[in-house]
Amino acid sequence: MLKVGLTGGIGAGKSEVSRLLASYGAVVVDADKIAREVVEPGSPGLAAVVAEFGTEVLTPDGALDRPRLGSIVFADPARLQALNAIVHPLVGRRSAELEGAVGPDDIVIHDVPLLTENALAELYDLVVVVDASPATQLDRLVRLRGMDEGEARSRMAAQATREQRLAVADVVLDNDGPLEALEPQVKRVWQQLRDRLAP
Repeated sequence: MLKVGLTGGIGAGKSEVSRLLASYGAVVVDADKIAREVVEPGSPGLAAVVAEFGTEVLTPDGALDRPRLGSIVFADPARLQALNAIVHPLVGRRSAELEGAVGPDDIVIHDVPLLTENALAELYDLVVVVDASPATQLDRLVRLRGMDEGEARSRMAAQATREQRLAVADVVLDNDGPLEALEPQVKRVWQQLRDRLAP
């Protein structure tokens, strides 16, 4: 088994790389998806979030109000740290369960947005960083995701810098250009991963 950490700043295109790698046969363990699962209604994770942040972070039907919680934690580093202290251990446990179910010839891609921030690089055989300039990230968040520019900037500022991410990278995918320029790079990396796993 080969364990690969995949990361990139918000709007850099990490999700697209993850989707492509899955289409080639990688087993993708998506930390964001797991982070949503561990705070579903009725879960101990959601109960812990409500105990920390109060019932105002719930929707009327009892689910987590993500935009409301996001507006609290992305404006206050201490509150973000409190949320991470609840969610990250739950995500880590579930990721380990999923990884434990794969075969010896599998390539497991851990899609981890906060890999750099949480100093997780040493957990993987290698780290792939999807890189885009801050100007490109901002443009994508505003134009493609419909974020207001202030919110986009605060989300970017809450993450590691581009330099910090590149410092932990074993492989860098340049996604500053159009989508069609990304796939050939991802295919090359996939082949490198297969070669590395081959006896």
